Amino acid sequence: MNLNVALAMPLNTARAVFPSRSLDPLEPALKLLSREPIEDFGSASGRALLAEADILITGWGCPMIDDDVLDAAPRLRYVLHAAGSVKHHIGETCWDRGLLVSSAADANAIPVAEYTVAMIVLANKRILQIARALHSTRTEVLPEQLFPDMGNYRKRVGIIGASKIGRHVIRLLAPYELDIVVADPYLSAAEASALGVELVSLDELVAGSDIVSLHAPSLPSTKNLIDAGRIQRMRPGATFINTSRGELVDQDALLARLECGDLYAVLDVTTPWVLPSGSLFYTHPNVLLTPHVAGSLGNELERMAASAVGEALRLSRGEPLQFPVRAEDLAFMA
Repeated sequence: MNLNVALAMPLNTARAVFPSRSLDPLEPALKLLSREPIEDFGSASGRALLAEADILITGWGCPMIDDDVLDAAPRLRYVLHAAGSVKHHIGETCWDRGLLVSSAADANAIPVAEYTVAMIVLANKRILQIARALHSTRTEVLPEQLFPDMGNYRKRVGIIGASKIGRHVIRLLAPYELDIVVADPYLSAAEASALGVELVSLDELVAGSDIVSLHAPSLPSTKNLIDAGRIQRMRPGATFINTSRGELVDQDALLARLECGDLYAVLDVTTPWVLPSGSLFYTHPNVLLTPHVAGSLGNELERMAASAVGEALRLSRGEPLQFPVRAEDLAFMA
């Protein structure tokens, strides 16, 4: 199938996600119209590429694809997003006109899951607290005296949301001797069994887990999903991990519980993204705060490029998309 491909994203995104070698596999099966991305759909160069494109490979910061853009792209049939959410650039008209859309959300889920699993293992081993004690005392530290419950054997890990990331976490935790429970209103008992986990209610999960790891999407219905009541129900000594979005958590309630000294938190996301300089989350000894590093960064970006390129090559062979996004999926996606 002879298909023309164009890129649509800011130049800095294209340079970061698509080093030149990552685009080489597209040819000769497809025609890459330009290695320079369309940054402005209204520009003369952008219009010229749109007029010929069958496939748009998009990235972070891609402009909105609306009626005007589609009118300028009479051949366009596919939009392949080399990142996660498509909500910021796929207009409703794209669905109305029958465009097929895919996303590299699955590829982006992998580093988030890897980060989460690393933090779970370290948290159960009490590594961060023990290291802090060693740095503080600068003398012999007896870990088991400080944390007699330390270790990963048979600890209960609660996964909130059987999302792409949540499922990757479950898969990566499979070799560990852990008790994994999941709370997700859209997951059936049969699906949970197939994943090798136990399906429980959210309240049961937060009250009974040694680790509570949040992987739900940010939707109006999930704002403050982890509210003051659920934070208070977390068991003493538990660790709360958030790699999802800050708005899903009542941060004031979380800080109040942390002040009690019997809860730990690993926060890769907060609201706002960058907390005020005076926020106690920066200095609290029970908090590990990281600057949204769990998602794809550095060489991990090339995995998303490979996902989008792989989708384009499938189309050139007349095969269906591997990672399709449908309009009805958006209600449950970040």
